Amino acid sequence: MRSVGPMRAAKIGGIAVSVLVCALGVFMMLRPETSAYVLSITCGVLFILLGIMKLVGYFSRDLYRLAFQYDLAFGLLMVAVGAVILSHPGEMMSFMCAVLGLCILADGLFRIQTALNARHFGLPLWWLILIWAIVTGIMGFLLLLRPGLGGRALIIFMGAALTAEGLLNIDTIVTAVKIVKNQRQDIIDAEFYE
Repeated sequence: MRSVGPMRAAKIGGIAVSVLVCALGVFMMLRPETSAYVLSITCGVLFILLGIMKLVGYFSRDLYRLAFQYDLAFGLLMVAVGAVILSHPGEMMSFMCAVLGLCILADGLFRIQTALNARHFGLPLWWLILIWAIVTGIMGFLLLLRPGLGGRALIIFMGAALTAEGLLNIDTIVTAVKIVKNQRQDIIDAEFYE
């Protein structure tokens, strides 16, 4: 039998980090006057944590393999982006806005595919993943455009986009990650004849 420890760690860790992302988003919406330096450090650390949790999820091999199917490359990208943001905190608000928008847009698009795959698997709440993925993708796209937003408005919008991203991750993990104690390892059972 396969150990459920990695899957449980990926699920709980992914939800915990996503709650932190939501909390940062709400904080940014409520306190947009917070310094760019503090926001950069916090975003960089959360990007690295979220990237690590995505990698843990990818290697956990959950039953459906829906929630984490695109998370190898995306997890590595988030760790790299977090490291870049941490290397120049406070100086990179425009860069952080563009990268955050691109990452959120990409995750929204990948989660649309996850939602459609969940529908084919027969998961009853696939449509909830789809709705959050579309909302999150739109937020990421708009964040990339930054239509004339000033400093405070941009921070508030970034906070809203982060909150949508966190909620999308929570919904996807809760809906599509199933932990089954008696799950068997992937073994291809074949007989060969000469």
